[in-house]
Amino acid sequence: MQKLLSLVRRCVDDYGMLREGDCVAVGVSGGKDSLALLRLLAELKRFYPAAFSLTAITLDMGYETMDFSLVSALCERLNIPYVIRPTQIREIVFDIRQEENPCSLCAKLRRGILNEEAVRLGCNKVALGHHYDDAIETFALSLIYEGRLSCFRPVTYLDRTGLTIIRPLLYLHEKTIANFACRQQLPVVFNPCPADKDTKREEIKRLLYEMEGRYPGLKDHIFGGLQHSPLPGWMPERNAEKENSASE
Repeated sequence: MQKLLSLVRRCVDDYGMLREGDCVAVGVSGGKDSLALLRLLAELKRFYPAAFSLTAITLDMGYETMDFSLVSALCERLNIPYVIRPTQIREIVFDIRQEENPCSLCAKLRRGILNEEAVRLGCNKVALGHHYDDAIETFALSLIYEGRLSCFRPVTYLDRTGLTIIRPLLYLHEKTIANFACRQQLPVVFNPCPADKDTKREEIKRLLYEMEGRYPGLKDHIFGGLQHSPLPGWMPERNAEKENSASE
């Protein structure tokens, strides 16, 4: 726990993710990443110098087999308010639109509804469970399939809603999170989505795994490259301060 907390705090500090009085909505899908995020932020909240509050939000996608009762019990133990927002995302994506590549539309709908719910609850920030491997895979997806250098930002301000999106798990590897979720016995909810594990992201994940075997340290180099690239928002604040001081 302590090692993971130190990495989360370092990420939060490097990118100025938390400020005094923040009300943070944690997007909790029921997967290992979002549950680990919730658990770690709840622990960080106990000693972080800037006081902040947490609210957990789950979007009910419309799959009858998904049971969030254990997630609700976890939130109760952590003393975190928990809201389940019913949606028709499954019906829209698979029944009405019958999307051939459903992930993009699904993600867009989820982002919109989550942000809407966060605003309704009076939150000013939304924490998402994207981690180290997600960032590398997103960068590779954009480069290979779209021919551009792009990746989500560690911190993103949304003008239309006034929300700030933060990603405190960016220094944590997926394997580390999976082990943590297992050790903590986090109540991971099975994802029944028919498109799960059959996406371009999974192809990229496999490709990066193969390349990492041939070129050890490849992922670290890519992540380090992101932090030193001209991509907006990726340079840690401490590095930016050093560069500004050197240029003066």
